[in-house]
Amino acid sequence: MVEYEYRQIVFPRGTSRSVTRQALTDHAEYGRWELARVRVYRDGTRKVTVRRRIIRQVRTL
Repeated sequence: MVEYEYRQIVFPRGTSRSVTRQALTDHAEYGRWELARVRVYRDGTRKVTVRRRIIRQVRTL
């Protein structure tokens, strides 16, 4: 079974799309995060949920 670790990133109202895109690109490139969900609220706040796979090592004897 695949397990994921989740993180929420909140971008305030005045944040431009290019700054948001660059921040998410950095998370994906360096932290191995992938986009799971984006919510845009009425006040302009963006709440982004990213996830990455948890890799568990299996002990061998």
